[in-house]
Amino acid sequence: MAIWDTVTGRKSNSNSPEPFDPSTAQDVSSFLSGSAIPDPSELHPLAGLNQDTLDYITLEDSALDELPGSRSALPSRGWTDDLCYGTGTTYLAALTIGGAWGLAEGLKKTPATAPPKLRLNSVLNSITRRGPFLGNSAGVVAMVYNGINSSLGYARGKHDSANSIVAGALSGMVFKSTRGLKPMMISGGIVASIAGVWAVTRRAIF
Repeated sequence: MAIWDTVTGRKSNSNSPEPFDPSTAQDVSSFLSGSAIPDPSELHPLAGLNQDTLDYITLEDSALDELPGSRSALPSRGWTDDLCYGTGTTYLAALTIGGAWGLAEGLKKTPATAPPKLRLNSVLNSITRRGPFLGNSAGVVAMVYNGINSSLGYARGKHDSANSIVAGALSGMVFKSTRGLKPMMISGGIVASIAGVWAVTRRAIF
């Protein structure tokens, strides 16, 4: 048989594997043991890292503003943080109030007997007219206010209610500086009052 295999080129079956014996098979628990399966926690991309050394998540206390009265619920690292927080929240609040104002105005101007499409169009026009106008105006005032307030704080060495009131008055007057003296005084008084209420509320809460 070996000679015939040599002549024909047929491989010999002498090296063929032994037939499978079911009695020699291991049970399921032998390859599902703890040593065979890796720990799932070791497969995490951050496995093995010391969490105490990951300081990019925390805000260093040494980088925070150290002026008296500058600490609040939100950590601040200077006038840039105050500018972002103050301008953003003021803009969103004024945009929401302006949108509600436009909604009420649009519903009031449109007759109740008007078609639904006409009422919807009137309401949307009023919302897009009042909302962005009030939001943009308040955002500009907030930017000027935060700049003046931060400058006063660093000049005086502290942040207090007087800084907020003076900054509110000046920012309101600058906002209406092209309208004449009377609008300037009215705008300055309104913004100074809002800033004073905010300063007193902030001190009471924080």
